[in-house]
Amino acid sequence: MTATDDRLDADLTAEDVAWDLETLVDGRGAEGVDDLLAAADALADRIAARRGQVAQLDAAGLDEVMREQAELHTLVGRAGSYAGLRFAVDTADAAVAALMQRVDERSTAIGTRLLFFDLEWAAVDDDHAERLLADERLAWCAHHLRNVRRYRDHLLSEPEERILTEKAATGRNAWSRLFSELTSAISVELPDGQGGTETAKLETALSRLADPDREVRRTAAEAVTAGLAPGLRTRAFVFNTLLHDKAVDDRLRSYATWLTSRNLANEATDESVEALVAAVRSRYDIPQRWYRLKADILGVDRIADYDRMSSVAESEAQIGWSAARELVLDSYRSFSPEMADIALRFFEESWIDAPVRPAKRPGAFCAYTVPDHHPYVMLNWTGRRRDVLTLAHELGHGLHAFLARDQGVFHQGTPLTLAETASVFGETVTFGQLLDATTDPGERLALLAESIEGAIATVFRQTAMNQFEAAVHTARREEGELSVDRFGELWASTQADMLGDAVEITEGYRTWWSYIPHFIGTPGYVYAYAYGQLLALSVYARYEEQGGDFVPRYLHLLSAGGSMPPEELGRIVGCDLADPGFWGAGLDIVQGQLEAAETAAHDAGRLR
Repeated sequence: MTATDDRLDADLTAEDVAWDLETLVDGRGAEGVDDLLAAADALADRIAARRGQVAQLDAAGLDEVMREQAELHTLVGRAGSYAGLRFAVDTADAAVAALMQRVDERSTAIGTRLLFFDLEWAAVDDDHAERLLADERLAWCAHHLRNVRRYRDHLLSEPEERILTEKAATGRNAWSRLFSELTSAISVELPDGQGGTETAKLETALSRLADPDREVRRTAAEAVTAGLAPGLRTRAFVFNTLLHDKAVDDRLRSYATWLTSRNLANEATDESVEALVAAVRSRYDIPQRWYRLKADILGVDRIADYDRMSSVAESEAQIGWSAARELVLDSYRSFSPEMADIALRFFEESWIDAPVRPAKRPGAFCAYTVPDHHPYVMLNWTGRRRDVLTLAHELGHGLHAFLARDQGVFHQGTPLTLAETASVFGETVTFGQLLDATTDPGERLALLAESIEGAIATVFRQTAMNQFEAAVHTARREEGELSVDRFGELWASTQADMLGDAVEITEGYRTWWSYIPHFIGTPGYVYAYAYGQLLALSVYARYEEQGGDFVPRYLHLLSAGGSMPPEELGRIVGCDLADPGFWGAGLDIVQGQLEAAETAAHDAGRLR
């Protein structure tokens, strides 16, 4: 192989694209982590000296203690980000795992000493609290302080809170880490094209489900099922344990439903989330209509579950990292040069880790870290067009985090329901650039297919997964520990609700719930994808209507972070999140994409 071939191969796999985490700890590695935690520990002692005094604080005193807490969160956040991100790219490194556990244990110990503050603040008289929060000196943290008070009906006594917090390190946090290690170690034996097999990461195997060749997809799906079989009962036990742990926590804290605590964190009412889920379920005909169309395009009577993400392109060339980088940057530049300039820094300053590696966590994510640093993006790059849109998606998260840094540690992040706005928007802008540059009818069909399938995956599949979670949380509370078969039954039935008779659910697919981390680490998270997708589509529609005049309002929305309630954030860009019809409007946009795909299939002569 020549040097040129080596460079091309490195570009296709993005093997040299690794992040630099050392800036989080001033280049001092694990020693820097320990120093950050030591500084946080000393600061916690100063804050703890105010125990019993919170109700008597005036605005100046409350501002002072909140600034001390912000500094403490920054110190712990830097340490935790460094350890957690190192673990994400190498879950098999014992030293890194030990470092992450040390951070978890020490930060938990620090946090327990400060539990008194939220408890005392939640108990402050309403009139006094509102007088304090009206003071301009507290504007930088007022929304956060109001949110703390929303939990007062669910808080326990300080001794009880201390016990729950300290036991979390050896409880749910430990089980979640175990699940990450188990799933990161899953290997899949894939056909190597020469009559043998090759060992691959789960992520690589799943990417083959987009292959145009149905036999490749079928064998990849069978290989994934076989790869999931070892350790399946162990992963089911982890899930069972965390389901029961949450049931106990919900009972102790008097949460009405398994999802109420997540809704409270998302600043959403149970009723509004039920309305969202009901609206999406009422339009399950959209994915079913698409999958029937896809069967026609693929020339089969009915597709199987492993066909859903298949490319309808007649061939699919790999995309190198450098080409993807320029495409995404050009897309962001077409919307806002300022956003493109920020996105460029992710590439040039080693804020991205891209290649697939042994023991690397599957999937993709953006880590906000802390406001006085910068975000990071993790990918598992396989060189497919879908990966380009994933890059654009995660950079959207990164831009949101970067633009909201001035809001500070308490307001930089948004509720999960708004967390997908910038990512889906960035992905949609990139998709638009791809589509505009494509004139061949068959290639346009392939792009439109990816668009509608992305919407289906984010809106409808995530809602179906929400229904799976609802089913397993309910069953665990009513039936006791669930068997692997019971998990599979509930998974298949909730998927079948969405897919109807348009898709065959194979027997092997019944175990595919067992590698999804959201069910383990963030119960109830998944509906936020549907919320965020529909919101982002509505925001993008306003951009299409208003053009360049919309850009400043959009940048204002991102820069606001989580400094105000979701409804107020929505109003910045003209969205009324309290309107029940809002979800229907977003779903109409998805249906419009489906109709465009149907037209493209006809124009490309791909229908039987």
